[in-house]
Amino acid sequence: MSDRMLELNNYHFHYGQIHAIKGISLHVDQGEIVSLIGGNGAGKTTTLQSISGLLGKGGSGEIKFMGQNIEKMKSHQITKLGIAQCLEGRHVFAQLTVGENLMMGAFLQKDVAQIKRDLEYVYDLFPRLKEREKQLAGTLSGGEQQMLAVGRALMQHPKLLMMDEPSLGLAPRVISDIFTTIQKINQDGMTILLVEQNSNAALRIAHRGYVMETGNLVLEGSAEDLRNNDEIQKSYLGHE
Repeated sequence: MSDRMLELNNYHFHYGQIHAIKGISLHVDQGEIVSLIGGNGAGKTTTLQSISGLLGKGGSGEIKFMGQNIEKMKSHQITKLGIAQCLEGRHVFAQLTVGENLMMGAFLQKDVAQIKRDLEYVYDLFPRLKEREKQLAGTLSGGEQQMLAVGRALMQHPKLLMMDEPSLGLAPRVISDIFTTIQKINQDGMTILLVEQNSNAALRIAHRGYVMETGNLVLEGSAEDLRNNDEIQKSYLGHE
């Protein structure tokens, strides 16, 4: 299938004796938002880090990006292919300015005109970052730091943006803004794999979703079907 961007086939990951991911298979097609939901310790972050090449040895099975096997590649090679990840907890460079943080995202880019276009795009998405361009990132609010983390990932000019818990620790109004922005980025052509414990918000903006429990994928389907699923409503959406 030509629009298949990312594919995991029977993928396992072990941390020593701990079998953290147990033979999962999932895919993300070009132009989609796919949400991976589940409780703490389900294996969602390990899945993203496996795709990004951040975990080193311990994996088996197949990870394909744009038809190319990447499961044995180093993280910097995977980044070059066009995968960017927003890590959980934002991870901004506190002692650098907003502008310097964003330029760190463009470190692999050689096309100066493209970097300029990407920077303009990020500032259009997040006008507050432009206002604070010279401010140290460590002095920003949590919501602004999350904007900066997303902006820095976009400065890599990726084909696939992976986001790990973008709503974590943010106020409800800020969460709403972040999810609106994720939708806008997708409408502008970005393919997104979203890991999120805020299942309600994630499934509202996603096209499809997967539910993960203790290293297994237990359910998959359209986001609408998952939102309307009784088990999901009880376990993840807070409905009785």
